[in-house]
Amino acid sequence: MNKTFNAFWVTEQENGAFTSEVKKVPFSVLPENEVLIKVHYSSLNYKDALSASGNKGVTKTYPFVPGIDASGEVMEDKSDTFKPGDKVIVTGYDLGMNTFGGFGEYICVPASWVVPLPKQLSLLESMIIGTAGYTAAYGVIRLQRELITPESGEVLVTGATGGVGSFSVFLLNKMGYKVIAATGKPGATDLLKEIGAHRVIHRDEIYPEKKRLLNKGIYTAAIDTVGGAMLEALIPQMKQDGAIACCGNILGYELNTNVYPFILRGVSLLGIDSGITKMPFRLNVWETLEKLGTGFPERAYRKVSLMELPSEIERILSGKQTGRVVVQHSHS
Repeated sequence: MNKTFNAFWVTEQENGAFTSEVKKVPFSVLPENEVLIKVHYSSLNYKDALSASGNKGVTKTYPFVPGIDASGEVMEDKSDTFKPGDKVIVTGYDLGMNTFGGFGEYICVPASWVVPLPKQLSLLESMIIGTAGYTAAYGVIRLQRELITPESGEVLVTGATGGVGSFSVFLLNKMGYKVIAATGKPGATDLLKEIGAHRVIHRDEIYPEKKRLLNKGIYTAAIDTVGGAMLEALIPQMKQDGAIACCGNILGYELNTNVYPFILRGVSLLGIDSGITKMPFRLNVWETLEKLGTGFPERAYRKVSLMELPSEIERILSGKQTGRVVVQHSHS
């Protein structure tokens, strides 16, 4: 095995700026954990873009290698949980936050973070899904717990062209739900319908003409990927016993609302944390994705190299990413 590997290396400069480059780094930069994995694919998420641009709320110390997702093969496992050659997935936990992540050709992680690759998924398919698809599946499962069925009514997905949003549309459609996809990109209508949207609306339609403590009940259920003012607008417009799975904060982390939707309509606000999920439930989500997660339309994702990441990071930070971005390492 070579003594170095390629990685997307983010460095903090003396003037406080952050720069990135693809460079060869020694294996000694990796933490001393149990499982060494040769990474074949990763994917680009909003959290990766924050880490790559120096957000200390995500990554505390630099230099660093982002990438909260990775799929690949086990090279060594000191815990004897996995065998060399086993195909595996790692998503969430501390990967790509303060533990060197999937934008490097190798990662070294605790055995408790590692999920065996489901038999019906390839390494590529698992990263087309990635944290975004995992989060979407988690959200759908939470809605089902609230007895939201395809017969209950249409399900709204906000931020529908993003990673979590597009996969939410895709999964809901495959499970028999009729989906309203909300987006600020009018040119994405055809793509969203190909993914599985029943109707496509402009995101501005969600904001009521006059904000009241309780607005007219319009939506049965929703997966909200953006938070902030969008979530504030949605809550008073939910129907009786409506439910919102909340998993994003692109529009802000603050939430100004009131209790009436909850105590007069029985609305449920469901938190989705896909990063630290207990392993039994994590495996359950991946079982769902093994059954339903394949067949994501080819034009709804694209593969990029490490060298192409800077422009993709700029795109996602400016809200222009559509669908999924899979990072392919050169040895794949």
